Amino acid sequence: MFDKCPGSGLIKTPTIKLKTCPQCGERIEMFSNELQTQCPKCGLAVFDDLASCVQWCKWAEECVGTEMYQKLKKQAAEKAQAESSEAKNS
Repeated sequence: MFDKCPGSGLIKTPTIKLKTCPQCGERIEMFSNELQTQCPKCGLAVFDDLASCVQWCKWAEECVGTEMYQKLKKQAAEKAQAESSEAKNS
């Protein structure tokens, strides 16, 4: 198997990826350990496309540390709430 979690490196040592704001087209820098960021031009909340292993892995808290685990779980809950609100308003 693995000596360590294969996905934890992106959480423990974040990398920057560029995304495009779906509302205004602005290029946005997003760290690999963020599930959400705000567009600096129009203010839209922009979400990461990938589901984080933190949401389903039973070893996630031990792997990434309690502080990062709680931060990522909170961001995921906020994303789910925003998506739920958008669905209700549609």
